[in-house]
Amino acid sequence: MIRMLVRFLFAMLPLTAVAQYSTRNLHTISKKTVANVLTPDSLARQLTAGYTTDREKVTAIFRWITENISYNVRPFHNSSHNPSSPYFIEDDEDTGALKSLSERVAIDVLNRRIAFCDGYSRLFTTLCDYAGIRSEVITGYASTSSRTRFGSNHRWNAVFLDSTWQLLDATWASGHLTFGSNDFIHNYNNRYFLTPAREFAEDHYPEELQWSLLPQPPEMSEFRYSPFKTNAYVKNNIHSYHPTSGIIEASQGDTIYFELETAAEKNNMMVLDTALVDSAVIAAATADFFKNTSIITGNKVRYKYIVTSAEDKWLNVVMNDEIVLRYKLNLRKNYTATR
Repeated sequence: MIRMLVRFLFAMLPLTAVAQYSTRNLHTISKKTVANVLTPDSLARQLTAGYTTDREKVTAIFRWITENISYNVRPFHNSSHNPSSPYFIEDDEDTGALKSLSERVAIDVLNRRIAFCDGYSRLFTTLCDYAGIRSEVITGYASTSSRTRFGSNHRWNAVFLDSTWQLLDATWASGHLTFGSNDFIHNYNNRYFLTPAREFAEDHYPEELQWSLLPQPPEMSEFRYSPFKTNAYVKNNIHSYHPTSGIIEASQGDTIYFELETAAEKNNMMVLDTALVDSAVIAAATADFFKNTSIITGNKVRYKYIVTSAEDKWLNVVMNDEIVLRYKLNLRKNYTATR
């Protein structure tokens, strides 16, 4: 997540006509006058006042965030920092006495004026909520200049505009880090504002594939080295897995063995061969005795998957009712099953 900003020391694109927003409201909200006093609801009201379309409101919100929030570079200056660790605030259970997690993060970001990608994305969605605009925080992988563990390391947003979902990334749009000193430089990049889905997929891979917004989710090059690991992979403290490659070549009728090693509790394990998996799909599969046939031996849990289709598939490994790994199954062509 952090190295990704170093990679993007590119020439900044000029603003499009859509991104050229009125500064009548924004210039009245200076850093000096709003420091430590703005709340998300008051900021949303000020940013969107006078605008009539959701596109104008989203533009004002997005540009204010990219101009006024700086990327948190402090972990870089700590020699014990692990650059492959994602800086997320884990979701917790909200109660009626507490504001939502996103709003609590947004308040902290407004007070401190610095954030990781989690803070950028949660501030954006909180301001959209107060503006009456549908948005989502998307968790996934952002490719970097050097290959690290292929797993979730970034967060961005989807916003519903003009009767369709669109993608944006306030973190990457806000600026870049300098080489060597890793200082954050505000330098707006319009490439990550309402980016076409296919272009966005070149360096963003969501945990939930429907948020690629593409009919056929892409296969990233990183799958050559390992399967995609979700946040639940870390949560379940998985030490090893098999197969080790993220791309599996097989033929119809083949049997593929999946294995996970973890000292954590192992309630179930299964492999679902569909790209779009949610809690309802997992619950239905868990209730199906014939699909939930994992074998637990010591710290290892094993599942046997039989290729029954002649089409390429996404294979999602589910453990304890959460997707932990994702593979791409490529079917060998011109093959007739003999068993």
